[in-house]
Formats: sequence, C-alpha cells, structure tokens
Amino acid sequence: MHVMKPIASTDIPKGDNWMFEVKYDGFRCVLKWEHDNIRLMSKNNKDLTLQFPEIIEYCKRNQERLLSFLPIQLDGELVVLNNMYQANFAWIQKRGRLKNKDKVQEAAIHRPASFLAFDLIMQKGRQLYQEMFTKRKQALEALISQLKHNNIIQFVNAYPNAELLLERVFTNKGEGIIAKRKRSTYKAGKNHQDWFKIKNWRTLHGFLTAFDMRNNYFSVAVFQEDTIVDIGKCKHGLDEEALHTLKDLFIHKGSKQTGSVFTLPPAICAAIHSLDLYDGELREPEFTKLQPDVHAKDLTVDRLHLDMAMLPENIELTNTTKLLWPKRHLTKGDLLIYIREIAPYMLPFLKERALTIIRAPDGVEAEHFFQKHLPAYAPDFIPRVQADGESSILCDSLHTLIWLANHGTVEFHVPFQTLASSYPQEIVFDLDPPDRERFHLAIKAAQIIKPILDDLKLTSFVKTSGNKGLQIYIPIPERSMTYEQTALFTQAIAWTVENAYPQLFTTERMKDKRNDRLYIDYVQHGKNKTIIAPYSPRKTLDATVATPLFWDELTDKLNPQAFTIKNVVDRVRYKGCPFNSYHREKEKQSVSNVLKLLQK
Repeated sequence: MHVMKPIASTDIPKGDNWMFEVKYDGFRCVLKWEHDNIRLMSKNNKDLTLQFPEIIEYCKRNQERLLSFLPIQLDGELVVLNNMYQANFAWIQKRGRLKNKDKVQEAAIHRPASFLAFDLIMQKGRQLYQEMFTKRKQALEALISQLKHNNIIQFVNAYPNAELLLERVFTNKGEGIIAKRKRSTYKAGKNHQDWFKIKNWRTLHGFLTAFDMRNNYFSVAVFQEDTIVDIGKCKHGLDEEALHTLKDLFIHKGSKQTGSVFTLPPAICAAIHSLDLYDGELREPEFTKLQPDVHAKDLTVDRLHLDMAMLPENIELTNTTKLLWPKRHLTKGDLLIYIREIAPYMLPFLKERALTIIRAPDGVEAEHFFQKHLPAYAPDFIPRVQADGESSILCDSLHTLIWLANHGTVEFHVPFQTLASSYPQEIVFDLDPPDRERFHLAIKAAQIIKPILDDLKLTSFVKTSGNKGLQIYIPIPERSMTYEQTALFTQAIAWTVENAYPQLFTTERMKDKRNDRLYIDYVQHGKNKTIIAPYSPRKTLDATVATPLFWDELTDKLNPQAFTIKNVVDRVRYKGCPFNSYHREKEKQSVSNVLKLLQK
C-alpha cells in the first residue's frame, strides 16, 4: 500500500488552514472492504487480516449497512486502546506477532483491537485522492455513522484547536498529534507539506556508558543504587559538532572493548526525548542536549520513573522520597507516579464534583485529616467554586490532581451529584463485610444483586472499596431519578437480599447488632454523602486501591488486598479498564423498569 505519511515536526502549524487529529500508536493500515472480500493491509503491504479477526467479523456483520458505499478503502490505525487518546503499544505488538489461530482468537476476545479510521481514499470503487481533506473527512464521518455506536471501527475526529488537543493528549499520555492541511489532497509517501506529526515526548535523563563505532549508537543508563542499569541506545538529535566531540571523547579517552565498542565510567549526562520504555528499552530516543552540570550519581531508576511519568512542569514536586506507606516502602514519588498514570481513568469520576479528600502528608501511619475546602494558598490554576455556599475542591484537570497528591492526598471521595445538578448521577450499593476475612460475603451479595439488576435491564459495574468490601455502580442519565426515588430503590433491593439470606446479610446500621453479617449500606447513597472514587488510593497500610473489576472476576480467588498503587496501572494496561464503557452506558441507560417497580 502506498499511503500518505506525515512528516516529523517540532512545531505546530499556525493559521486557519489546519485541522488536528490524535496520533495513535499502532499499525498503520488500510481496510479494503469489498462486496466479497475484506482485508487489512499494512503500510508495508503486509496482510494483517488473519491476525485481527474481530475487525473482519464486525465488517461482515455490518455489511448490509454499507452496501451502497462499497467498495471502500479506509486509511487508519489498527490499535488496542487504553483510552480515547492513548493506544497500547505492547498489546498491538503482541497481537501482530501471534500466528496460532486459537491464540489469535483468545487475544481478540481478551483485548479486542479497534480500527481508527482517519481518511477515506475510496468509496463506491472511486478513488478520492484528488478530493480535499475536509471533503474526504466529511464523507468518512457520514460513512462511519452508518455503523451506529461501536468500538471496533471508529471515526477519528479532527479539531481546529491544536493546543486544546495537545493538552488532552498530554493528560492521557498519548503519542502526539497530526496536523493536516484542510485543502490537501491525498499524496502517497512524504513528498508534500500537508501532514505533520508532533510527538508527545517524555524527557528523561541518563548517562552515557558506551559508543559503538559500527552503528554510531551510544548506550544510555541510570543507577539503581550502585548498579548501572542500561535503558537503551541513542544516536540522533545532537548537532554535528557535539556529536563529533562525543565520539572523540569515547574513542580517545574510553576503554576499547570487544569489537568496535568503547566504554567510559558514568560521567557524561544527557537529556533525551523518548516515547516510552518498552521491555526496558527506550522507544525512538533522541538527544535533546548534553548536561555537563548534572552529576551521574543523581540519575537513578527512581528519577527515570518520575521523568517517564510526564508530571506537569508547572508543579514543583516536594519530598518525593518521603515514605507514605512504610509497610510497603512506598514514597510520595510512588503516589505521584500512580496518580499520574491512572489519571486518564480516574479523572472522569472526579470532574464536576465537590471533592472530599484525606491528606496524610507524613504518611498513613501518622496524623491524617479530612479536607473539603480549597486552601487559600492553592495555585490559580485550580478553580474556585462554591457548593452549598461553601468553597469546595474541584478536580477537573491533571494539574489539580497532581497538586493534591503532591500535598499528601491519599484518598479522593466524591458525592453522587455534580456541582451543576441536584440529581444523582449513579446508584451505588455499598457491600460492607465485618472484616477482610469475610470478603467472600461481599462477593456472594454482589452475585445475588447482579441478576436482579440484569432482570431490570440495568447495566451495572463493580469495584472494590479498596478496604474490605465491594461497591456496585448503576450509572443513570441526568435527571432521570431523584434521590427520593433512588433511596426507595436501594432500600427495596437491600431488603430483598436481606430477607432472602438473613443469616448472611443485614441492613442494621448498629455494628454491634450485625452479628458478623455483611452490611448492605443503602443509606449512604444520598445527597451530599460521598463514596471513594474509582481508582483512588486508600489510607491503608498496604496502599490498596478502590479498583474497578470485571464481573467475572468475582470468584473465591479474588483478594482485594492484591490491588495496590504498585500494580493497578499495569493491570489496566493488560486487562483494560472495567469501567471503560461507564459513561457511554450512563447516556443510554433506561431506568423505566425501576420507575415502574417503584409505582407498585
């Protein structure tokens, strides 16, 4: 396939002649969809059809919807999405290597791929190369709209505001953006000045340990205590003079090793751009500058992790080595990295809600305190808002989230309504066993409640509380139910479960009267009451997290203590976010059966 390729740039084109798209980290390919044949062809003309059966099967199921458009060719990116601005590079690489049919099918079910269409180069058998970009884009959007709501083939939006899009990409740690000239035609290759890619670089710091004359690569490393840890090789980015000086230094001052490799002890430090770390190696590294004023001993694995986290530069981080969870040897730096990485999944559940936070600036074993009001010393980028006549904490941005974490916030609690509404945004059942040893009661209760909700045609989600229980969420459309109605509903479900299993469950509020039964807390769901936010850390000794689950994970093997700030991010990357469809389901959720039930 001869596809149009964007040209790398460090500058964003200015003016009204440009539109901007998210750049995704996947396989560039063309979806060739004919009446009797559907294929996925990479930009290098490799047939990817067999590796991604979920795409092909989806096309076949929806053939009737697009009959009047066929044959078509869609230019796009084949990805496994983490979120709408970030693709999972590791997963798409794994998918591309799979050959065994059963393993391919298993992967397609476990982490299905999506085809993100950003251009239409053929419709009804007619090539559209000479059409303007904006016209092709409009035709593509009209075509994709015929497929209704789906996650398999998605339309890539183009935006007029590059800075706003870059901010979203930064928050979500996406790969970058692509600038496209509105009036550009489709030209194969790079012989144009119409498409430019601007990468969302991470800037890290390492020292150089070796130079290989055969390929002109320098080895980059950092310290882990007294051990040198290699993190990759780099050769691009320096000007000719700096490059010549660096080579000369290694060759004339270094020690010659086997072959053409020269080594030096840690001393030469550099700032390097990279897209990410993959299997311990830097991806697409480029030198930005040498750093003669930096000491190699200060370039550590911990510093590398902070660099790669892409923390906002306008926030001065303090005391990153302070222990917050002494039992697990976890520091404020670990908290900041966790909050930064989980932000794309956590922020949607914090936005537009008045926060209540728990701060433990000296660690979870020291003094801690609740806070509902924004302190006077908060920076200007945090909005000043009122809730019920009082100054409240509103966390609508990554910058605010990191600022709060930097000030020792270890728990984030949210109300059930937004600042702009007096109506609940979800219904939540809090399943609270007497202790962690009886967590199995929470699993049992959730497994009883789930079929009841299914019978009412309600889509529900489940998460750990981060402590000893589970919480079931039912997202509901704006203004679809009042708090009075949700209270009647939660009470009815709670009483039904309690009456069916009185020896296991109770709605008794007095702890000393529960007799080791699980407490179904339906009273907590009310106006201005709060609940721990999805993905919030907890002030537990083990640094546990309120972790969204897939329903099929509710088995005897489930251990809520296993989910901590050290592994939840990797879990989301590997499994995907169980709450990924939460806000889509909220928009289309019907509560008609619930309202009918309440009328009886």
